[in-house]
Amino acid sequence: MIILSYNPGHDGAFAYLEDGQLVASVESEKNSGYRYSPLAVPDAFNVFSKLKEVPDVLCRGGWWPSDSHLPEQPSIAGYRGVHNSGIIVSKSRLFGKTVEYFSSSHERSHLLCAFGMSNLPKGTPCYALLWEGVIGSFYEIDSELNITKLGDVMPEPGHRYALLYGLADPTFDKSVAEFSRFSDAGKLMALASFSKRSLPTDEEEEIITFLMQDCLHLRAKDCESLRHCSHYNVGLDDQEFRNFAGIVSDRIFDRFYQFAKSNMKKGLPLLISGGCGLNCDWNTKWRESNLFPEVFIPPVANDSGSAIGTAIDAQFYFTGNPKINWSVYSGLEFETNGTFDASLFDECNANIAMIADMLANNMIIGWVNGKYEIGPRALGNRSILASPFQNSTKARLNVIKQREQFRPIAPLCLEEDAEKWFDCFHPSPFMLYTRPVSTGALEAVTHVNGTARIQTVTPDSNCKMYELLDAFKLRTGYGVLCNTSLNFNGRGFINNIADLAAYTIEHGLDGFVIEGRSYMMKSSENYQAYLKLPNSIANSP
Repeated sequence: MIILSYNPGHDGAFAYLEDGQLVASVESEKNSGYRYSPLAVPDAFNVFSKLKEVPDVLCRGGWWPSDSHLPEQPSIAGYRGVHNSGIIVSKSRLFGKTVEYFSSSHERSHLLCAFGMSNLPKGTPCYALLWEGVIGSFYEIDSELNITKLGDVMPEPGHRYALLYGLADPTFDKSVAEFSRFSDAGKLMALASFSKRSLPTDEEEEIITFLMQDCLHLRAKDCESLRHCSHYNVGLDDQEFRNFAGIVSDRIFDRFYQFAKSNMKKGLPLLISGGCGLNCDWNTKWRESNLFPEVFIPPVANDSGSAIGTAIDAQFYFTGNPKINWSVYSGLEFETNGTFDASLFDECNANIAMIADMLANNMIIGWVNGKYEIGPRALGNRSILASPFQNSTKARLNVIKQREQFRPIAPLCLEEDAEKWFDCFHPSPFMLYTRPVSTGALEAVTHVNGTARIQTVTPDSNCKMYELLDAFKLRTGYGVLCNTSLNFNGRGFINNIADLAAYTIEHGLDGFVIEGRSYMMKSSENYQAYLKLPNSIANSP
């Protein structure tokens, strides 16, 4: 059975399943599209190019009702709803063929995505947590995949978490905004790590009560009622606000933890979905809570996985199978047919040892290998790589990325070395957990609180990256590299050579590597200094 699913709106994406295999996930923000973009016409042609034949099932993910839908369009499921009764099935036409049409709720898309991508076998009962911009709820899923909501714990956890960042940011116009900015949640996650106290002041308790009040929607412009508070527009460098960011982060987590502790005592595994599933500190707390024997978070926990979740739901409806085979590297191939000024680059075939040697000599390099990663995290196929040893490298990377200096840089690490350097006893292939750094040698990937958002690598998970880490270890003694996403600020991964060359020139990379072919900037001082080293691999016979 061939299933084509799409989520047209926020974090727009197509998912293409064939006989239980995720063949492709095409996300609108990738190839330098704006973050959180809806689907566009090129996305449709990209996924159509992957189809072997007209699909048997066409799926559309659920969303909020809209009066703009034309009456002749197929019905669309809503945002909320977990029961089968909310599923819409009819017939539709696609490329001259009559196909099944399927739509289920946005809420179900998150839950089915997490279950279908997990290692839990079909028929395994489990708990699920869906926390995102709107929904903050726990569920129980039985052996027949019937979903029961255990409780709405807190409305809008993602929105209210991000709203705290906007409260302190004087550039955020709170007087008119209805919703928080999508990018602020990740920034607050970084700031919360700077916190040095755990007890709020009376004024801070007032802000917490405001943020966590039980109302369906808390408008950003309602923050105007907090103008008298010291944190209002104080700026993001203020240490007392950073202290408070950690307090609020802990308070939100604790509300969910206390519910789970009181109401979820069956010892079942936990699935986590929704945008808050990208909060690595919270994920680590769930894993270490001892409430659940196993915790799974998909790499597409945010809305980028909604199309996959709806496709899984459709597969379950038509075949009874809610499980898929998948790889995190199920995006599109890199486009190399663009034009750029090749005279600015030294181009050659570079082996893994040479690339490791250049990284060891403090060069910062764009790295492209295979298909792009699904989800928002760079996992070694669309990455900027650098040596992990110096704080100055982290500072330079944040300048290259055009982002705040308080933002951390994540490490790639050989899985067999993860316990030694990061006290990491479990695989972490999708960069979803924080772990303490156990050495002072890895300053560039050590956040202010002594932790790192680690990705572990094996030959099976990413063969080329494993080879590079192994070569870097042979060269330096550490199988660890800095890894941050290869993208323009506010856009998704770069996926064509013209954009990559422009980024390298404009943002100051020393060069880039595509499938073992290196393009080094002739004007790079680091590269020119490397060429003069008598013992560099570039000068080896």
